[in-house]
Amino acid sequence: MAITLVNPPGLPEIDAYRQVSIATGSKLVFIAGQVAWDADGVTVGIGDLAAQVEQCYLNIGTALAGVGASFDDVAKLTIHVVGWTPDKMPLLMEGIARAAAKLGVTPVPPGTLLGVAALDVPEHLVEVEATAIID
Repeated sequence: MAITLVNPPGLPEIDAYRQVSIATGSKLVFIAGQVAWDADGVTVGIGDLAAQVEQCYLNIGTALAGVGASFDDVAKLTIHVVGWTPDKMPLLMEGIARAAAKLGVTPVPPGTLLGVAALDVPEHLVEVEATAIID
């Protein structure tokens, strides 16, 4: 495993992710922002943030598997949410938890959460991109 996730002393422990990832691998993997499309390009969960978050994370899992990696190799996630407000956090966490259960992992690398005005099409509420390190 090329990634070690830690919460250093002096920084708050946050249940949703770890504050720092230590990468020791030799290949960087950059996964394009994944939206809530299924394999056929059909939007999943129109109007349902939790369902779209789940699909985005499943798509990240598929992309990782396609290059011989997993969430254990993810150094950082960036999440873009349309019209973000803090009251949307439970839906975000629900979608992450559902994807984690399906993937059999706890995807908790460091991350950045950004509120945005819009994404590629009006139906998309969230986009998730990942950077991974593999040997």
